[in-house]
Amino acid sequence: MAVEARRDPDRSRGAIARIAGQLDVHPEALRNWVRQAEIDGGQRAGTTTEDAARILELEKENAELRRANTIRRRGTHSTCRARRSARAGATTAAAPRARR
Repeated sequence: MAVEARRDPDRSRGAIARIAGQLDVHPEALRNWVRQAEIDGGQRAGTTTEDAARILELEKENAELRRANTIRRRGTHSTCRARRSARAGATTAAAPRARR
């Protein structure tokens, strides 16, 4: 309804505000919905709803992979420290004792 009103030059002036009043929504909300509908319909440049959802999904996956890598790195560092401690303990334990 609002998209068609914007296309018609005779009705386009003030169409969003008029239709928003009829639908009892804020004019800016309706303007954003119309803009997104035009983008999704290929009539206007921008990020489609489908693309935005895919980007959000990829960002979540990327964050999860970063968390997993951080955990893996911390585990590797802990393992290296434990090995060094074990070697240091083995070295001191294997040292010969002084005779009395």
